[in-house]
Amino acid sequence: MDLRSFIEDLERSGDLTHHGPANPDVEVASLISGSKVPLLFDLDGYRLISGLFMSRDLVARSLGIKRDEIITKISQALENPIAPKVVDSGPCQDVVEEADLSKIPILKHYPKDDGFYITAGLFFIKHPNGRQNVAYHRAKRIGKNKLVARITERDTFRIIKEKGGTSEIAICIGNRPSMLIAGATSLKGVDETHIAGALDGNPLELVKCKTVDINVPVDSEIVLEGTISFDETASEGGFVDMTGTYDVIREQPVVTINKITHRKNPIYQAIVPGKTEHRLLMGMPREPTIYRSVNEAVRCKNVNLTPGGCSWLHCVVQIKKEGPDDGKKAIEKAFEGHKSLKQVVVVDEDIDIFDPNDVEWALATRFQAHKDLYLFEKQKGSSLDPSAELDPSSDRRLTTKWGLDATIPWGANKGEFLRAEQLQGD
Repeated sequence: MDLRSFIEDLERSGDLTHHGPANPDVEVASLISGSKVPLLFDLDGYRLISGLFMSRDLVARSLGIKRDEIITKISQALENPIAPKVVDSGPCQDVVEEADLSKIPILKHYPKDDGFYITAGLFFIKHPNGRQNVAYHRAKRIGKNKLVARITERDTFRIIKEKGGTSEIAICIGNRPSMLIAGATSLKGVDETHIAGALDGNPLELVKCKTVDINVPVDSEIVLEGTISFDETASEGGFVDMTGTYDVIREQPVVTINKITHRKNPIYQAIVPGKTEHRLLMGMPREPTIYRSVNEAVRCKNVNLTPGGCSWLHCVVQIKKEGPDDGKKAIEKAFEGHKSLKQVVVVDEDIDIFDPNDVEWALATRFQAHKDLYLFEKQKGSSLDPSAELDPSSDRRLTTKWGLDATIPWGANKGEFLRAEQLQGD
């Protein structure tokens, strides 16, 4: 299902609201933040969509599955990627224009933001070996054909460095749901377009850009073609991140756009930073990596990167306990599966990991800190965590990670740890 088909599906069921013109300077983002359903704006020359992934139910709907099947679906896609098909043309190139970012309804999201940011842009870049990499990076408009992008020290960063500090790049905005999910995954050696194809069950169709040697999805709404370089930098920051707090200001690489292509009547996609859609879209695709890692040691049943933990720093892991050390093993493997994790709670199969009250009940009745709490001091933490300490010897942040084993103690009388209704009929 492409982006337009998903929007049409939501329109038919009444699960999307149309909104007239609004000011991209804070007003649009404010309206989005206050809505409980996706919003489609009619702006000058563009439509703007936001909120498509504001709930797990909407994510599941976009993939044609049930909510509790999401982690299995993404895990299977990671294990069985489908290579894309390159075609000669596509609707993403229906219109070819000179670069003028002022025509695109890029949003300023909060009054104290440093500028107008692209938040749903997928950066396509090629490894020196020819394999493509796809990742989300926020990008602030700083000129008619200039952006400054926040590039963390991951794949995109390493590729640019391997190429001598400058690389061709394409930024796709307005993408099919499978590509939006795939772009947030992380699997070494695998092109994210292969994962999108697996989520769809069919090869993703790509087309070569007009001015750079990069292939992009044919149904992307907007494609910005250009170069990114560490030789030219600009101030980037004053941006609300997943934690809902402002990130620090840094010097970051500048993107120079040399051509813009787009579909007829294009749809610009925006994600309001620090809100549910931002957290869910970034965090949810990490759950399968935690799931896979934990399954290397114990039988993992499900994983939830919790909203209260910004869908990034805290998670609940559900296991089928088959040995005395399974809780501890699950904690250690969860931290391996997602390096930014700060807290892990491990629970049994009878606990609803999506109900914070149920998880707290497990902690209240099955956890003792002196033997079930595991601390890991001075670990590399997330740059998004303002409480993490700055390592004076580097630009990294250090944190104390902690795991809580809230499973029924091994060898205990299980009946003492079950709810009364669970014992009925025994």
